[in-house]
Amino acid sequence: MSALVGVIMGSKSDWATLCHTVDTLEALGIEHEVKVVSAHRTPDLLFDYAAGAADRGLEVIIAGAGGAAHLPGMAAAKTPLPVLGVPVQSSMLSGVDSLLSIVQMPAGIPTGTLAIGRAGAINAALLAAAMLGNKYPDIRQALETYRDAQTQKVLDAPDPRPTDDTQEE
Repeated sequence: MSALVGVIMGSKSDWATLCHTVDTLEALGIEHEVKVVSAHRTPDLLFDYAAGAADRGLEVIIAGAGGAAHLPGMAAAKTPLPVLGVPVQSSMLSGVDSLLSIVQMPAGIPTGTLAIGRAGAINAALLAAAMLGNKYPDIRQALETYRDAQTQKVLDAPDPRPTDDTQEE
């Protein structure tokens, strides 16, 4: 099967955040591709990537970027596919700048915006799975299994205090 999700990031340093997206997609068995595509340094590459995404079989794009974070919005402007933006935590403003850049898209160019950093990266993969699960029953089942395991993990450890066998030495 070809990739259903494209995971793009503005620079190689964004991998520290977007690796959590990829790990989650892999845990769910969702085919994906990963690429550095800079809105500012490689705009033609971004436009070609986004414009051709549907023809390549992609159904969702997850775009992570820090700072000005134009990547998700510019990708959304060039494709009819859903684009999920992950704000990467920056050193200057802790990712708030990225969050505001992604969430403040003008009417007519929707860009789904997730939380800053690791939580947003994981949730972007889970949201993509929920979207794809409407068409692919195996992805829906994988997402349900993931969520059931998450629930069971909490139920299995209702007391947060360390036990003798879990205390660090």
